[in-house]
Amino acid sequence: MNLEKFKEQHVQILRHVDDLRRLSRGGISDNAPGLAGGVVAMSSLIKLHLAAEELALYPALQRSGNSELAQLGARFQSDMRPIAAAFDAFARRWNTAQAIRADADGFRRAANETLRCLWERMRLENRDFYPKVETTRA
Repeated sequence: MNLEKFKEQHVQILRHVDDLRRLSRGGISDNAPGLAGGVVAMSSLIKLHLAAEELALYPALQRSGNSELAQLGARFQSDMRPIAAAFDAFARRWNTAQAIRADADGFRRAANETLRCLWERMRLENRDFYPKVETTRA
């Protein structure tokens, strides 16, 4: 399976994270419209990415005939569920400028926690999961 699209989506998601950080440093209330727009855009990309993993990547690993890959895929799939749920809750809560302006400190705390978990997960996939899939299937 070609994982280049997944890797490129990680790069795009990380760009969104960087944009949110930059805007936050510039002032959360002042940049609330841009922050909300960034949350919405990143949410759309993450939903697409997760759907592709669920519909293509994980099933392919289960069908691979390689029990090590099947188990690895099942573990990564299971581990992603609470992270995806946390991000979904974050995106639903902070998708408008009004919500962000109403609780700038809450947004900062939620963004720091949620985006850190997301970043750590993508780092783990890039460093451990994708290379293992590529080398084992090659």
